[in-house]
Amino acid sequence: MFSDKVVIRFSGVRKLYKLFPNDKRRLLSVFSKKVRYISKWAVDGVSFEIREGESVAIFGINGAGKSTVLKMITGVAFPTEGWIDVEGRVSALLELTAGFDSELTGRENIYLKCQLMGMRDQEIKVAEQSIVAFAEIDEYIDQPTRTYSSGMLARLGFAISVNTDPEIFIVDEALSTGDSRFQEKCLHRVQEIIERDHVTLLFVTHATEMAVKFCERGIVMKNGKAIFDGPISEAVELYEGGGY
Repeated sequence: MFSDKVVIRFSGVRKLYKLFPNDKRRLLSVFSKKVRYISKWAVDGVSFEIREGESVAIFGINGAGKSTVLKMITGVAFPTEGWIDVEGRVSALLELTAGFDSELTGRENIYLKCQLMGMRDQEIKVAEQSIVAFAEIDEYIDQPTRTYSSGMLARLGFAISVNTDPEIFIVDEALSTGDSRFQEKCLHRVQEIIERDHVTLLFVTHATEMAVKFCERGIVMKNGKAIFDGPISEAVELYEGGGY
């Protein structure tokens, strides 16, 4: 069940990206307005409200604007026009290794990432043991993360995301971390989080069967616009039909 409290609000949100042919042109654009580029509206006039405890799936083909919406919710990107209001601690299974400092140990990176999420040191201390146990990287937790494999980094990033008591939980098909046993463990933890009454879920996926299992509402995006927002069954029918 969800409450009447709105925790995510998009109002007329647009996000413009400037596309340059190469990095050199992108650098030159910092010093000169004469450098040519292609304008791309990744998100174009999107408005919606999501209430506390809602479970919402976002569908759309690659380039539809889904990832940009999520990045703006997490604060990684900002709207060009319109406004966004997000209330609550956001934990996102997006770029699991983003924000790590390669010179810091795994344990030090736990504190770094949790502080960036707005957690106090005492809260982090409580979560630390669960994060370390979940990541299963043993003695490497006190080694610099530059010594980690990509799989170890992903495990640590995932462990932080699912052990910090999120209020808004964003899942972007990031469950393919590690071997099959660890993937099953990850999926089980995600299910535990989703089933908590107060947690708001945003689930971006191409797996409509899984979306129906977890979500009651669906938003379908196309060319940066939200073309449907309603019951999950109707959203899936539209998306799978491919005629949108």
